[in-house]
Amino acid sequence: MSWINRVRKAIPFMGKKEQSAENLWHKCSGCHQMIFTKEWDENLSVCPKCDHHGRIGPRERFRQILDEGSIKMLAVPVVKEDPLKFRDSKRYGDRIRAARAATGDQDALINASGKIDGQPIVMGVQNFAYMGGSMGVAVGAAFVQGVEEAIKRKCPYVIFTAAGGARMQEGILSLMQMPRATVAIQKLHDAGLPYIVVLTDPTTGGVTASYAMLGDVQIAEPNALIGFAGQRVIENTIREKLPEGFQRAEYLLDHGMIDMVVHRKDMRERLAQVAGYLMPKKAA
Repeated sequence: MSWINRVRKAIPFMGKKEQSAENLWHKCSGCHQMIFTKEWDENLSVCPKCDHHGRIGPRERFRQILDEGSIKMLAVPVVKEDPLKFRDSKRYGDRIRAARAATGDQDALINASGKIDGQPIVMGVQNFAYMGGSMGVAVGAAFVQGVEEAIKRKCPYVIFTAAGGARMQEGILSLMQMPRATVAIQKLHDAGLPYIVVLTDPTTGGVTASYAMLGDVQIAEPNALIGFAGQRVIENTIREKLPEGFQRAEYLLDHGMIDMVVHRKDMRERLAQVAGYLMPKKAA
């Protein structure tokens, strides 16, 4: 027994330490400075020193964007898990269970319905913490579910992307989600409803090559990594040094690949504005 525990036992009114260095401080992955966790949370997980936008999960994103009291989580679609019985250094089933335990989510894409400034909306959020936000059958099913719910409610579908690409453990089945999502977007357009994409750090691979770049309006968070192949792969292929800031949100904005870069503190207001512009006006 350590001396501090002996003292606590001898002095009953001596309180236990509730906070530790691990939960009191957050290390910014942008500038590597230590920031009070409370300050980090109050600043929407954005570094107050360098303005680096940290990665956040679906529930935090829903709370930041949707009106309080309007959030209704959509049930996660049921799909066949581990259809190929895949195994590398670990069983795919074990990886799924570990990801669920770490994030509390069933898979990498979660949908919710709600309102932004009173406007109905369906919103999907990819969680990079869940196996790198990778796109498998479950993500494809969730994307289709979000689109169908938006059509049912006659409102926009907004998706926040964050992914390393297709999920290798599902092979060709993961790649099939690319055309599947494209067809779903066309159904949304046929219904005269807007599809809005918010690209967050990072959005790469097959997700970028499909639904992440098919929005009626393409928005990105500052300095988000957005691309298909990795920078080193491209440099080794073309044997040239790529420009500074290549594949970052601001570079893509300058070259016409996205429409706007929006700070997280302004995202809710901007989405309400864009959705209001794009939604068909009802007759008086």
